[in-house]
Amino acid sequence: MTSTTANTSTNPKPKSRSGPRASGRQPSEQAIDAAIDGASRLLRLPTMRDRYAEIADAASREQLSYRAFLAELLLAECDDRTARRAVRRVHEAGFPRPKSLEDFNFNANTAINPATINTLAGCGWIQKGQSLCLIGDSGTGKSHLLIGLGTAAAHQGHRVRYVLAAKLVNELVEAADQRHLSRTIARYGRVDLLCLDELGYMELDKRGAELLFQVLTEREEQNAVAIASNDSFSGWTKTFTDPRLCAAIVDRLTFGGNIIETGTTSYRLAHARNQRTPTPNA
Repeated sequence: MTSTTANTSTNPKPKSRSGPRASGRQPSEQAIDAAIDGASRLLRLPTMRDRYAEIADAASREQLSYRAFLAELLLAECDDRTARRAVRRVHEAGFPRPKSLEDFNFNANTAINPATINTLAGCGWIQKGQSLCLIGDSGTGKSHLLIGLGTAAAHQGHRVRYVLAAKLVNELVEAADQRHLSRTIARYGRVDLLCLDELGYMELDKRGAELLFQVLTEREEQNAVAIASNDSFSGWTKTFTDPRLCAAIVDRLTFGGNIIETGTTSYRLAHARNQRTPTPNA
C-alpha cells in the first residue's frame, strides 16, 4: 500500500509586523511610540517620527478626526521634504554667499524697479527658457539680484548653477584639453537656470570665447541664462575680441530676453562714504 506524504510548502511564512495591532485592546504608550518610531525610520519619514506626538496632542486639543489628524501628519512630512529639497538645490547651485531678494535695498538704487524684480522672481521666464541680462557698474547690485533670483528659482524647484564667467571658461578649456568637453557642456546645458556672473571683467581669447558660445548655443531657447556684466553690450568687444562672435553672443542673450540696467552709482561706495562721515554733535 502506497503511503501518501502531505505536501509542505517551501515558501517561508511572512514575518509578522511588530508593534500594536487593532485588537480592541489599547497598547501601552511605550509600544505605540516604539511602533511609530520604527515604522517612520523604515519608511524614511523623519518629520513624522519627530513631530507625531506634537501633532497628535494638537489634534486631541482641537478634537480632530482620525482622518484629519492623518492629513496633518502627512502634510507636515510633505512640507518638510519640500523645504529640504529647496535647501539641497540652493547648495547644489554653488552660490558664493547667501543673498535673497527680500534683503535687497531698492531704496539705495532707484534705477531698479521692484515690480520688475518681483515678476522675474515668479520664474515664468525660466520656464520659457528666456535670458536675463543685468548690466551696470560695480556695486550696483547685479550679483545680489543674480544670486537672489537664482535662489528664488531653486526654492521653486528649478535646477540652478552659478559660476563666474572666467571660471566657466577655464573649466571648458581644461575639459577640451582632457577630451571630455561634450560632457561638460551637456552638464551646463541640463540645468534650468545658468547664472553667469562677472562677464566682461576679463578679456577672453578666441578659444575661450568660442567655448563659452557653445554653452550658450546648447541652452538657446531651451533653458534660461542669467548674466551679470559691468559693461554695456557695446563694450563687450573688449571681452570677446572677435567682432562676429561678440555679435552672435549678444544676439543669443538678448533675443526675447530681459534686460535690466542697474545704473552707475555704487551702493557699496555710497555706503562706505556714509560710514566714514562723522555724525555732528547734537
